[in-house]
Amino acid sequence: MFFRSIDQVRRFFKILAGFTLLALGVVMFFTPGPGWVVIFLGLTLLAAEFVWARRLMDRMKQESSRLKDTVLKFGKSSST
Repeated sequence: MFFRSIDQVRRFFKILAGFTLLALGVVMFFTPGPGWVVIFLGLTLLAAEFVWARRLMDRMKQESSRLKDTVLKFGKSSST
């Protein structure tokens, strides 16, 4: 048998689902749909298995937080 345990089967399908969500998210950049959300979900699945996905997901969180803070700061200064 190719897979030796249920855990290997789960790991395979988690990785497959993660890469599928990443691909769908990229497609959604050019078509209607929540591309960033789908990419983030794909990275969430892949982060459990791959260090590069965890780093990329952490970077996305950091940049989105920075962007949010910038927008909020700009919004407060322009409303006064």
